[in-house]
Amino acid sequence: MRFAIAYSKKDLAGINIIQQFKKIAFAPDLPIIELKKDSIYSENIDKLSEFRNIDFIVFATKHKSAKETKTLSLHAPGNWRNADLGGQSGKICNTSAQVLKYLFQQLNKNSEELKNKYQITLEATHHGPFIEKPCCFIEIGSTEKQWQEKEPAKVLAKTILSLQNFKSNKKYISAIGIGGPHYCPNFNKIQLNSEYAISHIIPRYQLPLTQSMLQQAEEKTTEQIRIILLDWKGCGNSEQRQKTLEIIKQAGLEVKRTDEIKK
Repeated sequence: MRFAIAYSKKDLAGINIIQQFKKIAFAPDLPIIELKKDSIYSENIDKLSEFRNIDFIVFATKHKSAKETKTLSLHAPGNWRNADLGGQSGKICNTSAQVLKYLFQQLNKNSEELKNKYQITLEATHHGPFIEKPCCFIEIGSTEKQWQEKEPAKVLAKTILSLQNFKSNKKYISAIGIGGPHYCPNFNKIQLNSEYAISHIIPRYQLPLTQSMLQQAEEKTTEQIRIILLDWKGCGNSEQRQKTLEIIKQAGLEVKRTDEIKK
């Protein structure tokens, strides 16, 4: 798999990650692309000649949160509904369940010494840009101080570099996650410790689920989706849960609740 790294010259965290990457990596053939705009607003960059032969794009960026929690996070981009932060309304990006699982496992492995300071987490699919090549975001959060710290940037750089050793695992079951909060505590455990590989995550705040949302999540995953993982308690009230189940059933997909999975 050929991958490339994209970062914005306006992004302190992105610049920091790339600086650390260049210190630890000798990868002359690996494209590292500097973007003029913020990453989330860099629409259709996969059409640039630099990405012509690339299979997967990793955006190295900052993360912001109202609570200013120290965070190292990973997620697929896209908008289930409104495009408030780049991208297009109702459109999500292609991604890979296998790559996301691999990167999340590597991120946890590489950040062992930072786990008492930083929250290591997946995020639900959100924000732009809209591109067609498979991609993900890997981020340092959540304030300017963290964006410029060397240790977390080095961890993310090491994690990105590990993609050179990526191989798909036929034992993994590709899945979509539905329900729960934005930072996905149940899906974090599943992605880290189980046989399931999760691509897109539709959080509770983006429900009710629609056929279009589910179809997109399935079509915009490189691997064939075999199952839907439901954070059952995080899918709203009884009526909302039943509606979600009906849509999944109509799509002909299997369902498994997160509380039924050994984590």
